[in-house]
Amino acid sequence: MAKTQLNVRVDETTAEAARSRAQQRGMSVNRYIEELVRQDAGDAGRTFVEAAADFMKSYESVFTEEFGSEREGRR
Repeated sequence: MAKTQLNVRVDETTAEAARSRAQQRGMSVNRYIEELVRQDAGDAGRTFVEAAADFMKSYESVFTEEFGSEREGRR
């Protein structure tokens, strides 16, 4: 994906918080801000739901075996 430069002005307290949080997570400030925006835009939530759905589909037979057929009517 092509990258576009975006310049943002924030107060020093906000800038230091961003630097600190990024460092704690072992990433650049740029990556940290990018992830925050993606989360806010819902990309992370959609990715999680899709992964959860794939997981449930992959293990559907295991759940059915463990919990029985009474759960089948709740789809």
